[in-house]
Amino acid sequence: MTSLLHRSVWVALRVTIAGAFCLGIWSSWHFARADYLGQQDSEESIRSAIRLEPDGWEYYLRLSQFDRAGSRGLLETSLSLYPYNAQADIELALRDEGNEDFPNAERLLLDAYAIDHTWPPRWALANFYFRRDDMPKFWAWARSAAEMPTDDMGALFDLCWRVSSDPDRISAAILNDKPEMIRQYIGFLLAKDQLQAVANVAPHLVNSGDPETDLPLIFSVVNRLVAANDGDSANALWRQLIRQRWVEADNTLPNNSGFARKPLPVSFDWSIPVYPGLRSLSGPLGLETEFTGTQPEECYVAEQAVALTPGSYSMNYAYQTSDIAPGTGLEWQVIDVRSNTILARSPDLSSDELKNSAMGFSISPGSSVVLLRLAYRRVLGTPRISGTLTVRSIVIQALKPS
Repeated sequence: MTSLLHRSVWVALRVTIAGAFCLGIWSSWHFARADYLGQQDSEESIRSAIRLEPDGWEYYLRLSQFDRAGSRGLLETSLSLYPYNAQADIELALRDEGNEDFPNAERLLLDAYAIDHTWPPRWALANFYFRRDDMPKFWAWARSAAEMPTDDMGALFDLCWRVSSDPDRISAAILNDKPEMIRQYIGFLLAKDQLQAVANVAPHLVNSGDPETDLPLIFSVVNRLVAANDGDSANALWRQLIRQRWVEADNTLPNNSGFARKPLPVSFDWSIPVYPGLRSLSGPLGLETEFTGTQPEECYVAEQAVALTPGSYSMNYAYQTSDIAPGTGLEWQVIDVRSNTILARSPDLSSDELKNSAMGFSISPGSSVVLLRLAYRRVLGTPRISGTLTVRSIVIQALKPS
């Protein structure tokens, strides 16, 4: 009798376990099927997902994007199923704002932020106060949004620009120490050609960023400032890079005066172009260049930007040539970036022995950046040069007023 009872209990237990197992399989299938239908992302498929999983709050939220007429009820259902649904709060707030129920719209947006401190509620609140023309609260939430950077913050910067066209005011309002935000803000300002604002913002990226990630962007800022003849700002940023060891460079003028290091891709280091028939190599012996006689009739061998204050200067350089005759068009030039005019030019370079030479030039007020250019231009009546040039060093010194 006891054995029969035990068998009955065992059979009942097996039936219960089997039933639970089948129920689990059925529930798992429901979840999987509903998820599959939700991913099809059509109104019909999402309605089918709701029939399978009526407690799936995310399906009601998504369906509200398709069913505009019934969207409010769908959003309220989604929110009732999951009270921490910030997106539903935001969507309902937009509808209340459209119906001019501004107090409830504001309450819903603040509720959204209370449960979700990420970008969307901050961005939604900044937009709301922008539309309400409440500038103190707009700037507060714009700054809050800037503290939570996303991959594309251009919309936030555009909105700030609509409020104010003063880049300094915008920077003061939203600038922070997050590199992700500063990178995008610099890119935005560069696109608007707001170079003075860029010059003010870029140092923040050097302070908080990473040279491996941010050095190319900072180099591009330096180059843009140089091209705009803003030598003071470009030089200040360059010196900051040196102080904070983002670059290996000199405090001499020009930088890398002996060509010993591989040039950096920035205006304040040497640009050494490659042409057919012209080969240059920088290293411990200086800049060694071979002219094969097939190089272009006009080209430059090396070039560097230098920021200088108004005054008189002497450029001292040491070089040696082989098989390059005098008067064949190889010379140093000092070029004013602002006017693109040649301020000074050296005699043609030609010396079988190591030669130390110098030339003077002056910088007038308003000119802050010059280009040092080692240029070649074939002189009429002469063949293209074929030989070698070695530049050992080049140094600029300020001359004391007489």
